[in-house]
Amino acid sequence: MALEATLSQTRILVVDDNAALRGVLRVSLQAFGCAKVIETGSVAQALDILKTQPVDLVITDWKMKPRDGIDLVSSIRSPVSSPCPGLPVIMLTAYDGTDKIRQARRAGVNAFLIKPVTASALASCLRDVLTGDQGFVETDSYVGPERRETDRSDLPCSAVQLTASH
Repeated sequence: MALEATLSQTRILVVDDNAALRGVLRVSLQAFGCAKVIETGSVAQALDILKTQPVDLVITDWKMKPRDGIDLVSSIRSPVSSPCPGLPVIMLTAYDGTDKIRQARRAGVNAFLIKPVTASALASCLRDVLTGDQGFVETDSYVGPERRETDRSDLPCSAVQLTASH
């Protein structure tokens, strides 16, 4: 399925404390045909939105205060407290080290998109996350993508995928 057809039915929550970057992402997502883009600048507001509005995907920045993107992902992945623990999440960050990628994987991020983000990298990452075959795990304390490491060097974009196939 084409990205535009997929996005025409998709509601995306963008979480970033930088309003300018949220705006850039909103414009890009709308240009790709996204049905609805919801924006917020904090983890607390994002969690409130997830309790009250239907969302199909979250794109969150890592470095925010007082709570960061890893905290948001961990909250989303909790089957006890989250209304949507299986929600796909793309982590947007300037961090690109292996340790950071592992930390994001352990939290339950589906994909890791490194800044500066190009429209083509964002589109490729969205396509992979929304239409790809991703391993999925459900336990008493975690619901989300498989957290084991796999080689995803075959990806056609600058996004680093964090999912594993079974």
